[in-house]
Amino acid sequence: MESGTKYAVRCNLTFGDIYLQVLAWMAVIFVSLASGLALMGSSRPMFALVGVGLILVLSLPFLLFAFVTTLLNHIQLDPKQAD
Repeated sequence: MESGTKYAVRCNLTFGDIYLQVLAWMAVIFVSLASGLALMGSSRPMFALVGVGLILVLSLPFLLFAFVTTLLNHIQLDPKQAD
């Protein structure tokens, strides 16, 4: 009895594939920190901390979704050659 076809899992993801995602995430971090510093000078600095935390927490699921879908799009199953 012969077993099924065997596959090799290959990932061809490169840094260039996620470069724009990394730049977008850095932009989100810098914007949230800039807004936090701008609000820090106001009479209620707690708004600054809440604002930075809210921006980071709300943007994190979108970043993870982008990374995971990019990774899954670059995974290949190549059939192995028979020995």
